[in-house]
Amino acid sequence: MSNVNVKTASATLLLLLVYVFLTATWPAMAERSEAPKNDDVHGMLEKSLSVAEIDKEMVRITQEKQQLLESMTETDAELARQSLKLEQKREQAGKVLRTYYMGEHDRLFASLLSSDSWTSFFTILDYIDLIITHDKQTLDKYIGEYRGLQERQAAQEAKQLELLAMENRLKLQRQRVTELERELADQLAGRTDSERLLLLMKELNKFWEEKGLAEVRTYFKALSSAMGKLPEWVQDNKDLLHIKGFQYTITVPEDKLNQFLREQNDVFNDFAFRFEEGLITASGKRDNIEIAISGHYSVQDEPKNGILFHVDDLLFNGFTLPDTTRAALEKEFDLGFYPGLMISFLKAKEVEIKDGELIIRLTLSL
Repeated sequence: MSNVNVKTASATLLLLLVYVFLTATWPAMAERSEAPKNDDVHGMLEKSLSVAEIDKEMVRITQEKQQLLESMTETDAELARQSLKLEQKREQAGKVLRTYYMGEHDRLFASLLSSDSWTSFFTILDYIDLIITHDKQTLDKYIGEYRGLQERQAAQEAKQLELLAMENRLKLQRQRVTELERELADQLAGRTDSERLLLLMKELNKFWEEKGLAEVRTYFKALSSAMGKLPEWVQDNKDLLHIKGFQYTITVPEDKLNQFLREQNDVFNDFAFRFEEGLITASGKRDNIEIAISGHYSVQDEPKNGILFHVDDLLFNGFTLPDTTRAALEKEFDLGFYPGLMISFLKAKEVEIKDGELIIRLTLSL
């Protein structure tokens, strides 16, 4: 079988299963006084997809937690070694301070004043300078290592809080999965078509993992790459930038953005952005896989100034994916626009989405 046939067969398997399911169960459903609606089937399939995706998030959190625990264990051991070494440095620093406090170096200065020749004078002076330099190095080294230890201890405390946050996230996701699984079990209970539904759920998740997720990542990767070139594109299209005094405004019409994206990657020939009031939507269909994204921009200042894209909704063939999937994609792919890459002394101040336009207001970075 050719690659095209294999791809087509894989892409249409889910649709065929849905067709078989509906045609096989339609007569029985029609005879029941409270027959389930098609959206009930859609909802159950969507829940099964959410369970699988949240399970993946739980695996990610568990792995991050394990890595953090290993790091904290290593840091604890290092802090113990540093504390022991610092105790030795503290004794040395204390000895230096006691020497000055008790006036034990006074004899050296007295010898300097009572020297009977210039040769003796400069010899004693060099000796004093050597002692003072060594004492200063001892104190500076102790202070530096003490501050370093304090910083590492503070970082370790921050990791403790991060670990607690991870444990809370993991607990929350477990609760979500448990609730979704309970709802699915309740919906499947007593249904004569439960086995077919379970098969549909299995095939949907397989199709998403093997085809859908790769397609979504292809779009996000291409978009991330294109956004990195957007500042240069704005500079080359002077009509997009309006300057009034110290106020700079970038206005990007959706048709020009779509044209720019298609110039960057052919994948956008089947994918288009639309700017609506306060919302960005993008959708496309290729190889029987339909992707729809909606989201918004917000201004951020850290770690660097720019406008950051947030995915509010992500749909795959009409099925809504959970927030964990959206967050993972946002973390993996940077879809931000950074004015500083265009003109170093500018920073984003405000972003607005109006019908057909993306408007970015900039100000001087002082």
